[in-house]
Amino acid sequence: MLDPGDPMVDLLERDKRYKFDAYLFVFDALHYGQTRLDMGKPYAPEEPTDLEDFENLEDQIEHHVSGQDLCEAIRQFALEQYGLMARAVLADWGIRSTGDFGNIVFNLIDIKKMKKTEHDRREDFENVYDFDQAFRQEFKFSAYDPKRGI
Repeated sequence: MLDPGDPMVDLLERDKRYKFDAYLFVFDALHYGQTRLDMGKPYAPEEPTDLEDFENLEDQIEHHVSGQDLCEAIRQFALEQYGLMARAVLADWGIRSTGDFGNIVFNLIDIKKMKKTEHDRREDFENVYDFDQAFRQEFKFSAYDPKRGI
C-alpha cells in the first residue's frame, strides 16, 4: 500500500496511462539490467570539490543505463518473468511500445524516483524495437517420444 504522501500517488492520479505495476516493473528491470546483464556505466553524479568529496566518491558512484539498454533489459526481464504472456502483461499495464518505457522513466524522473544525466532524452526510448517481434519467443513443441523418454 502506498503512503498517501508518496509522490507516486499524485503521479498515478495525474497520468492514468500506466498502472502502478508498470512502474514497479521498470524499477525491477533496471535492477535486472544492472545486476544480471551488467549494464550501466559507472559515473559520479557531481564533480568532487574537496578532499572529503574525493574520499566519499565510491559512495557517490552510480550506474547509468541508457534508454536503449533499459529497453533491452525490460525485454529480457519480461520474457524471463512472463514468457509468451509478456506482451499481454505489458499491454494490460498500458505499455504498448518502447516509447511507453520512456514516458514511465521520465515520469519517475519528474517525481525524483529516478535520475538522469544531461544526455538522457525521452526520445532515446522511441522505436527501439518492434513489440510484436521483440516479445515473440521461439518455442519448439514436440510429441512425447517413449524411446528417448522425453
